[in-house]
Amino acid sequence: MTPRTRGREAAQALAAELSKLVSLPSTWLTLAGTLAVNLILALAFTVAGLQGSTGTMSVIDIGLASISYAQAGFVISGILAACSEYTGGQIRTTLTAMPRRTLQLTAKHLALAIVALPAAAVTAAAGVILTAVMLGGTAAPLTFEQVAGALSGATCYLVLITLASAAVGALLRKTLAAVVVLLGYFFIVGPLLRDRLPEVKYLPDSAGFAMWFPIADASAAVTPGQGALLLTAWTALLIVAALLGYRRRDT
Repeated sequence: MTPRTRGREAAQALAAELSKLVSLPSTWLTLAGTLAVNLILALAFTVAGLQGSTGTMSVIDIGLASISYAQAGFVISGILAACSEYTGGQIRTTLTAMPRRTLQLTAKHLALAIVALPAAAVTAAAGVILTAVMLGGTAAPLTFEQVAGALSGATCYLVLITLASAAVGALLRKTLAAVVVLLGYFFIVGPLLRDRLPEVKYLPDSAGFAMWFPIADASAAVTPGQGALLLTAWTALLIVAALLGYRRRDT
């Protein structure tokens, strides 16, 4: 009989959470729908750019503009991953099989990162590729480093907000409540604050945008590296809060 070591237990927990995640139809429907919407938006932004342009245009600026809208799909994916087990009481079965709550929730976030990373990379790259093909010779020249930096920034941003959304979902345990809170923040509260208070550049969405989206007033913005550190810190803080709350609840 193979001894049950901590490492083996962690690997089994990750495998179980990954299996549950990939077996959820909502996971693939949400990610596929997000990719489709992102391509439609990228197409619309590119057509609008071509109609109003009098010179060369940036593939990165236009191709990644849709990410600020497509992020909603990754937010919802994170929430569904965290809240799905509370529907029908499946969480009790999970905790019976994996009573170590810290390990179980950590494994869930790792599994979510494994699924979200390639989905985010494909989503970000697809919009840029579509825009590049449509712009053709009207596209402004870009270096490989510029393209790679923007794509990696957008990809990491989507993964981090997915994990942060899962943490909020674990805290609230209600899908609708988490969706209202997070989408309300990303699409209403955040944009309103950015227009009025310069200090909000340290909040999750503003810091995350700096990872991939050009800021007009560079003196008032954080750098891509600082944005990545800030968003990572916010995500870690939310996950820790979710872990503490999870350990103190009955289910």
